[in-house]
Amino acid sequence: MTILRVVLNGLIMLAEVAAVAGTAWLGFSHPFAFAALTALMSFALGLSLEARRLRNELPFYFERTSPRMLLVPIVGFIEALMKGVLAGLAALFTFSGTDPGRLYWVAVVFGATVFAGSSLLRVLSISAGAHPTRWGYFRLGPPLGLLFSAGLAALGALAIVPRTTLSDIGWKIMWELPPKPSLAQVSELFYQLKQAFDDFIVTLLSTVMARDWAEIAGVLVSVNVLAGFVAALYAALIAEAVRSLERRLP
Repeated sequence: MTILRVVLNGLIMLAEVAAVAGTAWLGFSHPFAFAALTALMSFALGLSLEARRLRNELPFYFERTSPRMLLVPIVGFIEALMKGVLAGLAALFTFSGTDPGRLYWVAVVFGATVFAGSSLLRVLSISAGAHPTRWGYFRLGPPLGLLFSAGLAALGALAIVPRTTLSDIGWKIMWELPPKPSLAQVSELFYQLKQAFDDFIVTLLSTVMARDWAEIAGVLVSVNVLAGFVAALYAALIAEAVRSLERRLP
């Protein structure tokens, strides 16, 4: 029975890795479908979790029950919808573009981020009885965003992902961008603009602190942090599935 459990645990771990790799591959290969799926899944998960959170949270603000009964479905729906739209847009701008080499490394960092989040949620579930979907949906976005941002910053520092200057962006806008650019072209330009903005923030901070500390601070305020909310969604769903399978083991 022990050997069987070890084998089954190994298969579950392989399934977890496959799910993470499949998620990153979908974003890399089909960014529009990935963005639509992300928005839909975030909205669907939020419809359930937001209402349940509000039922526990509103008594902290209201003593009477009538406002609670009115606010729960309305506020829950609006928050779930907004988070779904934002998650879809973040997913689209994370994986949409025209540079396949850069997008490949984005997918690698994104997959590593999702796996780190899924592993953390699994540990929290085993050790503290945490609910993976709840923790992933409400609490895991910012730390995973920082991890994703740090990963891209490291790739830029190692010159694995090329850095773009303002002159390069100006040249692209003036001479390379068509009058009616595609969404992929706009996304590529948006990536270059946010990279230039991140570099500007680091340069600005370097005037008041050491360059190394400025680069660390730049990771914290980078637009890339928004991708963490996408990674947290998939980490939560994968961790929930993994824990559900583990609970069924003999």
